[in-house]
Amino acid sequence: MKLRISPNGVHLFDRLSGLNMLLDELHPESKAWSTSPRQISIALTNVCDLHCGYCYAPKRKASLRTEQVLSWLKELDAEGCIGIGFGGGEPTLHPDFVNICKRAAGETELAVTFTTHGHRLTPQLVERLKGSIHFARISVDGVGRTYEEQRGKQFSSLLQGIESIANLSPFGINVVVNERTVAELDAISDLAQMGGASELLLLPQQATSAVESIDETVGQALRDWVSNYRGKVRLAVSEAGASELPTCDPFPEERGLRAYAHIDASGVLRASSYSPAGAKIGDAGVLSALERLRNASEIK
Repeated sequence: MKLRISPNGVHLFDRLSGLNMLLDELHPESKAWSTSPRQISIALTNVCDLHCGYCYAPKRKASLRTEQVLSWLKELDAEGCIGIGFGGGEPTLHPDFVNICKRAAGETELAVTFTTHGHRLTPQLVERLKGSIHFARISVDGVGRTYEEQRGKQFSSLLQGIESIANLSPFGINVVVNERTVAELDAISDLAQMGGASELLLLPQQATSAVESIDETVGQALRDWVSNYRGKVRLAVSEAGASELPTCDPFPEERGLRAYAHIDASGVLRASSYSPAGAKIGDAGVLSALERLRNASEIK
C-alpha cells in the first residue's frame, strides 16, 4: 500500500482496490509530512473535439511532452502523492496518451485516473488501456436533448462510451450542475446506477469567460436534491462547489495545496483548474513550483 504522512495521521492507500486507511491516532511531526499534494490533476492537452460553453480549459493549443509528465509524476510519487488524474481538453486526444498511462502505472505507485467525454472510447483503446487505469470518469452533463445541446454529441454515443468505460476499470460519472442539468439529476443518478458507476461527482458550474457561476436558485435546488438523495451511487462534490452541502472530510488538516493542485497543458502549476495565478514548472521540478505557489499564496 502507498504510504502518505500528513497532519491527519498516517494514510495508507491501495490503488488496485481503492481502499484508504487513515491511522489518525498517530501524530507525525511536521517535518515528516509528505510535501506533495495528495492528488494532482494534469491537463495533458487543451485539444478537444467538443465546445462546451462552461469548459474551463484555455482555448489556446498546448500539450505536454511525455518525458516531462513522467518526470513530474516520479517526483510527486516520491514525495507522497497518491493519485494522478489526467484531463484536458480531452486527454485521449493526446497522441501519447496510452503510453503515458502505461508508464505512469508501471513506473510509479500512483493511482492513475482520467476524465473523458467518452466519445473516443473504442474497444481497441479500452483494450490498450487495461491494466494501466485504476479509476476513470466520464462526463454526463444532462440526458437526451439537454446533453446533445450542451455537448454537441449524440446521447446514444455517450451511452456507448459508458458501456466501454465499464469494461475498463471502476468508474464514476461527472455532471456540471447548472440551470439545465439540475432538473435532470434524478435521471443522471439513475443512469449512473444502471451503468454500474461507483460515484456521481457533482461539479457546480464555475465562472469562465463564457458563463457565470450558478445562481442562488440553482444552488438551492442542488442543496435540496442532495438532502433528499436516496440513491445507491456514492455522491461526491468538487471542493469549489461544496459550500453549504453536507460533506464529510476525513482529512480536515489537509486543505488547499496540501490536498490538491492542478497542472495545465502549458506546464503551469495552479491551486485548481480555475485559478488565475500559477507557477511555471521549470528545470527545478514540480515541487519547486509548488513551494513558490505556496509562498505566493501565503503572502497574498
